[in-house]
Amino acid sequence: MTHPSLNHTDHRPWPMPTTEWRWRQTWCDLLFMHYHFDPEQIRPLIPPGLTLDTFSGHAWVGIVPFRMEDVMWRGLPGMPGVSNFPELNLRTYVTFGDKPGVWFFSLDASQAMAVWAARKFFHLPYRHAFMAVTRSDDADIGYFSRRKDDSRQIGFRAGYGPCFDPLEAPPGGLTHWLTERYCLYAQSKRGQVYRAEVHHARWPLKKAWVEVEENTVLRTIDLATPTDQQPHLAFARRLEVVVCPPHPVH
Repeated sequence: MTHPSLNHTDHRPWPMPTTEWRWRQTWCDLLFMHYHFDPEQIRPLIPPGLTLDTFSGHAWVGIVPFRMEDVMWRGLPGMPGVSNFPELNLRTYVTFGDKPGVWFFSLDASQAMAVWAARKFFHLPYRHAFMAVTRSDDADIGYFSRRKDDSRQIGFRAGYGPCFDPLEAPPGGLTHWLTERYCLYAQSKRGQVYRAEVHHARWPLKKAWVEVEENTVLRTIDLATPTDQQPHLAFARRLEVVVCPPHPVH
């Protein structure tokens, strides 16, 4: 089955995986909001066997709100009330062998079935949350998330959107390093580390703005939002993605 993202493969840092993709999804109205930290603060949070990836001597942690659409098993139609939902993830960057990827500290979603499936099949630390997303006529986004059953009051409330100008992301630069990653890593309850290959076209990034009313997401890893730095921002309106099943890496 052909997927639109498979028309664009030349930009990949390594060849397409030989394993057939099993899941499709579309990421919409996505904000990358990154802060940098001392690697020694982040390295203990990464499983043994994975290497914390750094840029200019810093570890980078991203808070990424967006909407998922058309999330479904390959060949099946989307399901109303199941395939579309908001998601908020907290992430950093790691490598194993020669494949840099994403490590998720947490992923909050409003769709209970999606939370269950991602935890079971991908070993990802999804959490159920109350979430609401609005979009104004001029395409600005209002985003709210409050994690359920968590005494730390993990929440995020902000307005954000694209600026007029595209955001250039040449290879070797920070924006490219943060965004152009084609696998994710996760760890099972038994300690096994898995890698899942993903594929999409090159990110259609724009410069972004954000006005944050509440951001306690970093409490997930016992950190506070830095007050001495401006976040690195980027926005993408829409990106179609395919995902392969995870496989153990060691």
